[in-house]
Amino acid sequence: MVAAGLLLGWALAWPCVAVAIDVQPAPDRIQAALERGKAAAAARTPPNELYARFGGASEEEPRGFLATKVSGLAVMATHFALRAEQPTDADIRQILDDKTMLVSVTIYGDRPTFAQNSYLVLTQRSKLIKPTKVRFDGQASLAPTWPKTPPFRAKVIASFLYEEFDPLAATRISVFPATGGEIWFDVDFSKVE
Repeated sequence: MVAAGLLLGWALAWPCVAVAIDVQPAPDRIQAALERGKAAAAARTPPNELYARFGGASEEEPRGFLATKVSGLAVMATHFALRAEQPTDADIRQILDDKTMLVSVTIYGDRPTFAQNSYLVLTQRSKLIKPTKVRFDGQASLAPTWPKTPPFRAKVIASFLYEEFDPLAATRISVFPATGGEIWFDVDFSKVE
């Protein structure tokens, strides 16, 4: 259980607004995320399955996830519970103080270096939101569907400042591989859990 001081501190600092991508989660959302993580550990659900997912469901389709503050708390709580431990107030505060949301996308290509220099952006209405940081797999791995084409898969990961996007807006997540083209996903941030 989260220490009452931390919950009270967050309650006084931020108004209780329940939004899907919660930039300032209220104490009840914090506690619910931590409990969700503990329940996932008890059910032996892999922690990474607690992130908000988008895109294809199969190993053959591009897909990704959003690491928000609320999902980050659930994932952290799962990791701790799997070790029969609990996160400290400092662990929780580290996630709550994070200024960025992570977006991770798995894409497929025809050669091991196809993801090098890929880029990822968000578009909300006519506003283009650029990431603060982008990472990509320099060397893609063989896809589990190999020898089907495309035979390689890689991740492109970007961090976006919460203050630069609308956490309630319909959003297009676009990945631009250096080899050309665009892979996009339409995600309604107001419906992200």
